[in-house]
Amino acid sequence: MNLLELSRRPAPWRRVRGPFSDVVVSSRVRLARNLAGMPFLTKCTERQMQDIVELLRATLLTEILSEDAFYVDISSADPLDKDLLVERHLISRQHADGKGPRGVVITTDESVAVMVNEEDHLRIQVLAGRFEMRQCYERICQLDEQLEQRLTFAFSSRFGYLTACPTNVGTGLRVSVMLHLPALKMSGEIEKALRAARDMHMAVRGLYGEGTEAVGDMFQVSNQTTLGKSEEDIIREFGEEIVPKIIEYERHARNVLMSKKRLALEDRIFRALAVLRSARLISSEETMYLLSHLRLGVCLKIIEDISLDTIDELALLSQPAHLQRYFGRDMAPSERGMARAELIRKKLAG
Repeated sequence: MNLLELSRRPAPWRRVRGPFSDVVVSSRVRLARNLAGMPFLTKCTERQMQDIVELLRATLLTEILSEDAFYVDISSADPLDKDLLVERHLISRQHADGKGPRGVVITTDESVAVMVNEEDHLRIQVLAGRFEMRQCYERICQLDEQLEQRLTFAFSSRFGYLTACPTNVGTGLRVSVMLHLPALKMSGEIEKALRAARDMHMAVRGLYGEGTEAVGDMFQVSNQTTLGKSEEDIIREFGEEIVPKIIEYERHARNVLMSKKRLALEDRIFRALAVLRSARLISSEETMYLLSHLRLGVCLKIIEDISLDTIDELALLSQPAHLQRYFGRDMAPSERGMARAELIRKKLAG
C-alpha cells in the first residue's frame, strides 16, 4: 500500500453504515501516550526524536500491526502527501506542519493511525464509519495493552498518564464523532444545540479539528478533559447520553422541516444537485456546502438515485490534495476549480 493507491479510494471503514449514519459520519477514539524516561517533545533534541521514531516504528510495524500496516515519514514527505493525510483525518495539521523526525503508522484499511512525535510521543487513533464508540474503544484498549507489554509509558499514580497538554492528563483518552447537522443549521437551532454540548464540557470543532470551521455543516464533538474520569465513564457518558441527544435534536429539526417547509427544503436540495451536475468551475468550499444539502436529501429519501457512498467519495476526492493526486498533476487553484467540477459531473451523471 502507498499513498497514491490510498488517494484513489475512500477508506473501507467509511462505507460501513449503521442506524445513526444519517447524522453520524464517523467515530474516533484517540489515546495520548509518552515514553517514560524521555522528555516531552518541546524539550527533546533531534537525536531523541529520532530515537523515539525508530523505537515506535519498529514496535508497531514488526510486533503489533505487522503486515497490515505501513509507515509514512512525515518529516520528508511531499507537502501534497501531507495535505492528503490531513484530508483523510489520518494525521493532524499540527503533525503535518511540525518540525523534526516524525511519522505515522497506518493500517491498510485506515481504521488505525498512530502518529509518532505529534504533540506527544504517541497519538493512537481508531476510526469507524458509524456510531461505534464502544467498538473503537475496545480496539484501542487492545493496542494500548500490546504497547504497554513492550514499552513503559510516563505515568503518575496521582495524575494518571502524563501528556504534553494538561487537558489530556489522566486517561489520555479523547473520543469524538463527526456529525452532519444541516437541519439544525437551516432552522437556526445550531447554536442552542452546540451550547448544550459545551455546557456538558464538550469541545465543538470543524471538519479538521481544532482551529477549523464547520465546513459543509460537519461538526466534530469531543470530550474536553480526561482528568478525574475513568475511560468507562467517558465512553458511557459520550456514547449513551451526549451524542444521542444531539442526534435527537437534528432528527427533530429534520422532521420539522419536512412537515412545515418541505417545498423550500426540496427546492434547496434539488438546486444543489443541479449546480453540482452542471457547474464548470467550483471551489472546495462550495462543493462541501452543496454536498451537505445533497446528503440531507439522500437521508430524507428526497433524492433516491444517489448513494451516501457517492457523496462521501466526492467530499473526499474534491479536496485539493486528493483532486491533484486523482488527476496526477499539480494544479493552480483556478485549474482545480475546473477539474473539481469535471470530476463531480462525472460521478453524478444521471
